[in-house]
Amino acid sequence: MSSPSPETETHEVELGTDEQWIAHHAIVTRVDELIDEGDEPPTWTIDVFDALESEGETATLTGYQARRLRELLTDYLDRADAPDEDVEHGSTAIDQLESVLESRA
Repeated sequence: MSSPSPETETHEVELGTDEQWIAHHAIVTRVDELIDEGDEPPTWTIDVFDALESEGETATLTGYQARRLRELLTDYLDRADAPDEDVEHGSTAIDQLESVLESRA
């Protein structure tokens, strides 16, 4: 029996309310930007949003989804207009994502 591929292997990511809010905000912001540009949002954004909404403080994400969310949060926090509070909670979310990704590497 083979083990799941790194792309389909799932990770339990624990994010507090503030970290979830920043993740939601970053996803919605990016999806809105894509729609404004006439592009279709990637499926992973909707899947991650749903996982964050439906699973309390623990979201089950694939490796791909966790990496993409980490990249999205990093891009959002690198913006000059990112509020300090968003940077604080977003950085905590990134640390959580990196922790679960590294533990499976």
